[in-house]
Amino acid sequence: MIRALILSLTLILPGAALAVQPDEILDDPVLEERARDISTGLRCLVCRNESIDESNAELARDLRLLVRERLVEGDTDEEVIEFVVDRYGEYVLLNPPARGSTLILWLAGPAILLVGLGLAASYVRRRNHATAPGEAALSDAEATRLAEIMKD
Repeated sequence: MIRALILSLTLILPGAALAVQPDEILDDPVLEERARDISTGLRCLVCRNESIDESNAELARDLRLLVRERLVEGDTDEEVIEFVVDRYGEYVLLNPPARGSTLILWLAGPAILLVGLGLAASYVRRRNHATAPGEAALSDAEATRLAEIMKD
């Protein structure tokens, strides 16, 4: 009964539910909910920026089954995630923690943006204060002549 309810819900829900196959769904709805929560945070290594919960790739299916297998064995959510990360690296996390080598990646984008804005501001400031080539101050004779022209 519960399995039929979960199956019908996965057919009704758009997108993410369509990738999970009926034979993957656990009988225990609590474990299934935990598996879905974990799966939405793990990246499909084939599809790049798609979670394994959304992906139809064979590797994503294998990872979904691995997550469910570990949960059935009694692992906590953190232990399951740690197991998958140990096996595939931090790249498998859709939202990796900002520490160690990933800290550089987290800070690189904003740093490059700030450097770019600084360079753009410097360029605009120099351009506004620069004199055009060949532009020089008027001599006394030229200033007098310009004043005469402006009076007319």
